[in-house]
Amino acid sequence: MSGEAIEFADSTIPAGKRARVEIPVGRRISGAEVALPVEVVHGKMPGPRLFVCAAVHGDEINGVEIIRRVLRRRLLPDLRGTLIAVPVVNLFGFIGLSRYLPDRRDLNRSFPGSASGSLAARLAHTFVREVVEKSTHGIDLHTAAVHRSNLPQIRACLDDEETDRLARAFGVPVLIDANVRDGSLRQCVFERQIPMLLYEGGEALRFDESAIRAGVRGVLSTMRALGMLPGGMVSASTAEPFVARSSYWFRAPISGILRARRSLGAHIEAGQKLGTIADPLGADECVLRAEKPGIVIGRTELPLVNEGDALFHVATFARPADVSASLEDFHEELGDLS
Repeated sequence: MSGEAIEFADSTIPAGKRARVEIPVGRRISGAEVALPVEVVHGKMPGPRLFVCAAVHGDEINGVEIIRRVLRRRLLPDLRGTLIAVPVVNLFGFIGLSRYLPDRRDLNRSFPGSASGSLAARLAHTFVREVVEKSTHGIDLHTAAVHRSNLPQIRACLDDEETDRLARAFGVPVLIDANVRDGSLRQCVFERQIPMLLYEGGEALRFDESAIRAGVRGVLSTMRALGMLPGGMVSASTAEPFVARSSYWFRAPISGILRARRSLGAHIEAGQKLGTIADPLGADECVLRAEKPGIVIGRTELPLVNEGDALFHVATFARPADVSASLEDFHEELGDLS
C-alpha cells in the first residue's frame, strides 16, 4: 500500500516526493525574515518519521555536512517513511559563528521553549512544534565545544530498549549511557517518549573528515535499522560497541602551557602520564597523571590553559584495552570509505 501525502509547515508533500520547506522563526533587527531550511523526503511507502538535525549549537558544523551528504545519497528514492532533515537549527548562531543565540542563551538549555518567551525559547518552541512532534525518532548531531575535540560517540538513555537498539545500530565503538540535561533537546524528546540519539564527533568550527564519515554512515545505518532503507545497502561497522557507564574530566591543576601526550581514543591506565604543564620559561613543570583507567573521548585542543580548565574527558569501561583495539578497526574502516 502506498503512503499518503503529509502536511509539513503549510506544505503538502505527496508520497514519493521530496521538498524543501522553510519554517519562519522570527526577523532580524533589519526586518529581514529568518526561517529554518528543512528538507523533507517522504517515501512512497509508510514507515517511521525520523528527524535529523544539526547546529543546535551554531558553531558545531560537522553535522551540517553530515546531513548534506546523507541527502545526496542515491538510495533515498527507496525510502520508507519520512526523513526530516534540519541542517541548521540555530541559524542566528550559525551565521555569527557562535555557539549561542544573540541573547547569549544556549538553545540546548531552552527546550521545550515558549511561544512568548526569549528568542531562544521561541526558536525551541517552533522546532518542537514543527519538527519533534511530527516525528517518531530523532538524531541530533553535535561536536565538542570551541577548542575541544570529541571522539565519535553516541550519547543516549540506553535503559530504553529501542534507543539502545538504535545506538548499537549507529555503528560507533563508544556509547555513553548519559542522563538527560534540563532544558536540552534530548530531555524534551525523551519526555515525549521519542527515541533519540545524540551523536558527538570532532570540534566546533572545523570539518573533521573522520567524524563526518562516521556520522553519515551512522545515520544511514540507523535508518536501515528502522526499516527506512533496504537492508545491505549501507556499510555497517564491524566494530563492537562498548558502553561507558561513567566518565570524568581531568582538569588543569595549575595554569600554564599544556603539552598533551594522549590523543583521542587513547587507552590510559591509572597513573599514566597525560602530559605536562609549565610556564613559558619551562619552570614549575607539573606532570599530569590519569586518575583512573579508561579511554580519552574528549580533549582540549588549546595549549594555553588556566587552573581548573577541562583537559581530558576520560570514559571508563570494564575492558578499556578492548575498546582501544575496536577503535583502531573503526578508523581503518572509515579510511576505506570513499
